[in-house]
Amino acid sequence: MIFLPPAPSYPDTPDVIRLSTAGGERIAAVYLPNGRPPQTGEIFRQSDLGASLQYMADEEKAAGSRGREAGLDAARDAFYRGDIARQIVAFMKAEGGLLSAEDLAEYHSPVGPPERRRFGDLEIFTCGAWCQGPVLLQTLALIEGADLKALGHNSADYVHHLTEALKLAFADREAYYGDPRFVKVPAEALLSKAYADLRRGLIREDRAWPEMPPPGDPEGPAAVRNGHGAASKVGAPSHAGTLDTSYVSVIDAEGNAFSATPSDPGGVDSPVIPGVGCVVSPRGSQGWLEPGHASEVMGGKRPRLTPAPSLVLRDGHAFMAFGTPGGDVQQQAMLQVLLNMVAYGMAPQQAVEAPRLATRSFPDSFWPHTNSPGRLDVEARIAPETRAALAKLGHVITDWPDYDWRAGAVCASVVGKDGVRLGGADPRRGAHAIGW
Repeated sequence: MIFLPPAPSYPDTPDVIRLSTAGGERIAAVYLPNGRPPQTGEIFRQSDLGASLQYMADEEKAAGSRGREAGLDAARDAFYRGDIARQIVAFMKAEGGLLSAEDLAEYHSPVGPPERRRFGDLEIFTCGAWCQGPVLLQTLALIEGADLKALGHNSADYVHHLTEALKLAFADREAYYGDPRFVKVPAEALLSKAYADLRRGLIREDRAWPEMPPPGDPEGPAAVRNGHGAASKVGAPSHAGTLDTSYVSVIDAEGNAFSATPSDPGGVDSPVIPGVGCVVSPRGSQGWLEPGHASEVMGGKRPRLTPAPSLVLRDGHAFMAFGTPGGDVQQQAMLQVLLNMVAYGMAPQQAVEAPRLATRSFPDSFWPHTNSPGRLDVEARIAPETRAALAKLGHVITDWPDYDWRAGAVCASVVGKDGVRLGGADPRRGAHAIGW
């Protein structure tokens, strides 16, 4: 691997490499060879990771006579049942962790159906309620029928309407989203027009919700669920200091679309396993210790994740693949980029670069799930008079610098007129759009 130059520096951008107190020396040995970050043009070697990949490739080759599928199974077993698994379990045991050999051996990545909803002439697909994907669809349902163009792009009325709709969607995320194998998620009812019509009545034009609104009852149906409750620690968002997630989208010449949000690199939230060269996912920090919460921690249960890429069809054909890093900001940033294009006619790059905002008026997805009631983060390019008007409505305004990395880094591949492929790459983080 050749170490590439760092991404452009933007205001308040944290160092990419952050050493945890536990295992910091081991992490430094991987990412800070010779006691410093690799320089541009230097060869960056990850010997343990290379050895793990080679071991998996060797196991695949050894089983190759039985066919391609058998070879892939052998490579997978090398990781989850073989020498790599033994090294992971030994490290976990030494560090007081709970992961066992049985946990690894029994694990299989599930393939789940997407959630979908129409918005105008578009059909938007997201991952299910084991992540926050449906927040995008619920918010679109809530703003359906509003004359967004008449409100004016990033006007106080537009921002207020969008923010209040997002708050309602996030309230339902807290109440209902979780691993569908363990909790009942009323997905169809949450995305229905009838339920959106009920919840929309909670949006007031003259006042912002001072905190996260109560969840609704999609199967009742009712705008507010009886006996609703939520618990969280009030404070600053807990996951606001790391650049740890990537996003990639592709639309090929045949119209096949791909959208993915990989995450969990080493050295940020979890130590690199010695001898293995990668981390065991720290996504358990997105679970909840609160009894009865939809994402309550249980054995074998997935936490409700934040990564949530999306695909958009128009007339049954791929129109856009888009997504972003950014924790709880992901669906908010994606929503704004989508509306910039379909409601305000912006080209992909223009839509991505336009100033953004993000509500924080809900419990953060990462432990300790802090909450900032009423908080609305707004990039500096949004007019001062707009920010003042929003404050009068009750929003607690926090000013972000221009092109702030915390506003997400939305990237999109788009099929334009006559099938021309277009791309948008966000300058808020290191991002590139490439065509060939």
